[in-house]
Amino acid sequence: MIEELDAVVLTRDLPKEQLAAGDVGTVVLVHGGGAGYEVEFTTLTGDTVAVVTLDASSVRAVEGREIAHVRAVG
Repeated sequence: MIEELDAVVLTRDLPKEQLAAGDVGTVVLVHGGGAGYEVEFTTLTGDTVAVVTLDASSVRAVEGREIAHVRAVG
């Protein structure tokens, strides 16, 4: 189960927020027993790119043996 402060992986592109599937964010609030989440996405230096409300199907838990990948944001 995904909980507050867990790292999660975005499962779909969010062009308006400059986010892409595979981006990693941090859950800052869990809605209704896991029905949805407020997730903050930051640069590697800690600047916030976006804080978005997402339904449970838009994120997944980080899995073992995954590695982060870097990309620039506009």
